Amino acid sequence: MVKQFLTALVGTFMVLAGSARAEIDPNYRMVLLTENFPPYNMAINGKNFAQEDNIDGIAVDIVREMFKRAGIQYNMTLRFPWDRIYKLALEKPGYGVFVAARLPEREALFKWVGPIGPDDWVLLGQADSSITLNSLEDAKQYKVGAYKGDAIAEHLVEKGLSPITVLRDTENAKKLMAGQIDLWATGDPAGRYLAKQEGISGLKTILRFDSAELYLALNKEVPDEVVQKLQAELDKMRSEGFVDEILNNYL
Repeated sequence: MVKQFLTALVGTFMVLAGSARAEIDPNYRMVLLTENFPPYNMAINGKNFAQEDNIDGIAVDIVREMFKRAGIQYNMTLRFPWDRIYKLALEKPGYGVFVAARLPEREALFKWVGPIGPDDWVLLGQADSSITLNSLEDAKQYKVGAYKGDAIAEHLVEKGLSPITVLRDTENAKKLMAGQIDLWATGDPAGRYLAKQEGISGLKTILRFDSAELYLALNKEVPDEVVQKLQAELDKMRSEGFVDEILNNYL
């Protein structure tokens, strides 16, 4: 009888301890890192370094609201290059980086909150384009523009295409409208946003050839209760239509 009582008592203490651990320290503060990746994250001045209110974008607005609702403090910095901020989030407790594609090879490296939005790879054409494609193989007969050094351009080369590359992806939007290229290989919604900045709208998606979801990637040492609280708030924001509203504001 005594043994049963002691077992129950220990169980009660464990539950209470677990409840205590579930509370988030009000002084807990995270360091959030991001890069220039329109329309998700952008320095307002267009430079490769910005902090706090000098950063905007779809993901920035969503992450800010998520942390505000969760009551978790943070500092936000945009800097370059991506490899550096990714490594910091990977190695430093209390750090997070966004937006990051949640890939199988990254799954065990971080704790994840999301999805924040899509990052599809597409071939865009003019609104009245008559081109139809079933695969990238079919695109080999056309002039395809891409952004030099981008993963999309590298993927096209791996698939046997010879993309015409430029140093700024916005140049592809203008080349497409001028008929200098037949197709523009870019991200979605990034491509549509960049085109809009050039006064171009109504582009047609000819082929969607890859798809990924973008997340906030948190260092493995970030407490589970922080991750769970952030995810719960993001889920609530999505169900309320807040996430769609932010997307529509930029696109």
